[in-house]
Amino acid sequence: MDYDVIVVGAGLAGLVSASELADAGKKVLLLDQEPEASMGGQAWWSFGGLFLVDSPEQRRMGIKDSKELAWQDWLGTAGFDRDDEDDWGKKWAEAYVDFASGEKREWLHQKGIRLFPVVGWAERGGYLAEGHGNSVPRFHIVWGTGPGIVKPIETSVRQSIEKGLLVYKPRHRVNDLITDQGTVVGARGDVLVPSDAKRGEASSREIAGEFEYRAQAVMVTSGGIGANHDLIRKNWPARLGKAPENMLSGVPAHVDGRMLAITEKAGGRIVNRDRMWHYTEGIKNWDPVWDKHGIRILPGPSSIWLDAKGNRFPAPNFPGYDTLGTLETIQKTGYDYSWFILTQKVIEKEFALSGSEQNPDLTGKSIKKVLSRVLPGAPAPVQAFMDKGEDFVIKDTLEELVAGMNELTGENLLDFSKVERQILARDREMDNTFTKDLQITALRGARNYRGDKLVRVAPPHKFLDPKKGPLIAVRLNILSRKTLGGLQTDLSGRVLDDSGKPVPGLYAAGEVCGFGGGGVHGYRSLEGTFLGGCLFTGRQAGRALAKELND
Repeated sequence: MDYDVIVVGAGLAGLVSASELADAGKKVLLLDQEPEASMGGQAWWSFGGLFLVDSPEQRRMGIKDSKELAWQDWLGTAGFDRDDEDDWGKKWAEAYVDFASGEKREWLHQKGIRLFPVVGWAERGGYLAEGHGNSVPRFHIVWGTGPGIVKPIETSVRQSIEKGLLVYKPRHRVNDLITDQGTVVGARGDVLVPSDAKRGEASSREIAGEFEYRAQAVMVTSGGIGANHDLIRKNWPARLGKAPENMLSGVPAHVDGRMLAITEKAGGRIVNRDRMWHYTEGIKNWDPVWDKHGIRILPGPSSIWLDAKGNRFPAPNFPGYDTLGTLETIQKTGYDYSWFILTQKVIEKEFALSGSEQNPDLTGKSIKKVLSRVLPGAPAPVQAFMDKGEDFVIKDTLEELVAGMNELTGENLLDFSKVERQILARDREMDNTFTKDLQITALRGARNYRGDKLVRVAPPHKFLDPKKGPLIAVRLNILSRKTLGGLQTDLSGRVLDDSGKPVPGLYAAGEVCGFGGGGVHGYRSLEGTFLGGCLFTGRQAGRALAKELND
């Protein structure tokens, strides 16, 4: 054998599993089709949110959390209802909640990863106690965002390279997994020509040669299908309405899902193909890195959300409450975009943009710049989109705003009088501290949490008060992102076949296996669980494989 283990994919899960294997003394070959500049994959671009339970950060913010409450929320969110396909995903989910409420924070701390002190409240749900959503804030932002997670793991990998325990070969695209009497024993594929493409940019697929390597086992950590819009549409579930004709990409082009079919050909079973996670608050990047590059708005709860014809969405389709519920509602309108209407006061406090490059203060670990967020005016990255982004309309009056919205789309779907009626009705509800408008109840309730009141939720106010203006409209596009299904794996990361038995020599970690078991999230995510799922599955699979090779 050339190596003990071949790891296919140098994203976060691949780096973690390769690091664990090398630390156990195994000789590892790490292959990736992209140039070295893209080491770390999607994780580098992320906002760096991690799901933790009953953390010191939560307790300091007055949040009472527990493993029991987190598990209740996970089950209500996941909605596991497929006995066979969900069997291992549910087991991985329980193990992950144990990890998130136990040793996860200390393990991160040992890696040198630190957390921002204010905990965010993502996916708030809006249903009953046993339904979808986080009952309490659990979204912990890494100090340094995505690069702050990737860097310590990458450093460990590079140290293993220096020790001769790990060989890293970028521009090596796997086309086949080699099997011998049912056992996976290696990988073969194309050596692509060197590329000077920067991180996230599309790289050449020109072939310079071929390769074939053998090992005792292969670990597939190649990610999902987020940039493959044809494959997304092919697997799109009818329950979410019609697949969008127009989508933005929240991930680089190399997130193509090609290793799923290659691993399936080698005997692996794919489950929950129809489960996926796409955002509804996407805006076109005015300075794109990849094709159809979109950025997600991380909204607070105050913006008024209208469909393409100007109808306000019903409860609980509020900003930040139920991503897939709102996606379904939008797609069933027959249009694949929607609108936020808000004020200058709201955008100053409530608009954050997902991604490491959109948060230079957090990414650069600048306390001074983070503190500047409380100053008047929108954060600089948000202001740049207001100034240069094609999805923003900013006007002094509502009539001008609606006219600008119609001009932007060219469809003239919005009737000023209807939009005005709904906003006036909403504003009348602001005269009392009590209301029948559940969105207003929700945003007032959010301000009971210290973190939201300090940095996330604007004081409630009338939108048509000129002192709070100007008025802002934002066209929201569907933004592709995560694959929730994938290769079915047991708790050791072994890929299972159609009969439920492990395929000898074949392992998987990260998004390619649905972040564990072929679908740790079920139908929905609580957020902060994608990066964490890559960390956890890479760690578990790497350690289990090292142990098996020792036995």
